[in-house]
Amino acid sequence: MSAIGRIHSFESCGTVDGPGIRFIVFLQGCLFRCKYCHNRDTWDLHDGRDATVEEIMKELRSYRHFINASGGGVTASGGEAMLQPEFVRDLFRAAKAEGIHTCLDTNGHIRKFTDVIDEALEVTDLVMLDIKQMDDEIHQDLVGVSNKRTLDFARYLNKIGKTTWIRYVVVPGYTDDDASAHKLGEFLKDMDNVEKIEMLPYHKLGEHKWEAMGYDYPLPGVEPPSKETMERVKNILEGYGLKAAY
Repeated sequence: MSAIGRIHSFESCGTVDGPGIRFIVFLQGCLFRCKYCHNRDTWDLHDGRDATVEEIMKELRSYRHFINASGGGVTASGGEAMLQPEFVRDLFRAAKAEGIHTCLDTNGHIRKFTDVIDEALEVTDLVMLDIKQMDDEIHQDLVGVSNKRTLDFARYLNKIGKTTWIRYVVVPGYTDDDASAHKLGEFLKDMDNVEKIEMLPYHKLGEHKWEAMGYDYPLPGVEPPSKETMERVKNILEGYGLKAAY
């Protein structure tokens, strides 16, 4: 019997969470507390609703023509998808059995490497790994936990040769400085499995969710980075032989 997932929602025709048109499953629950999180309502491990793999696959099949024609597939996101690795494994197995591309969007905070982690990765075509910040002290200030597990996961993906895109959110005052970009470039430069770095400019689209839930938004007054800032960070990363785009 397939695992039951705790999901927040799904999006039928996403275009920014992997190649092509994606069917995105947002799993409920996250251990990170990103100050800029635009899915604040996904943190609570007990919210959301239960869903079966077959329920998700039934929805996915109805969009399969558009997805396959675009070179797309299904993406497991969150929240944090790898808090529910059994469900990700079973969902991706079902998708792969029908020739559908699979993508895992994760912060890489793997608390324990178990067989089920490897089983989920075996049926994952692409990992999109969020590296928030290379400096652990800044990382803890920005997201509330250490980056050690994320960086260990990045090294593991390289070890097993898993195709990976790195996601790097450029947040003014936290990740937009030269030193942070150089540290990221130095860390990734010899990882042959990393196809590219997706630079994501910080935005305030989630601010209203924080306020609607009765919380103060942690980054009041912080504005999105300028094009000049994005170009500067991009040039630093490309100086390490990496492909970077925003």
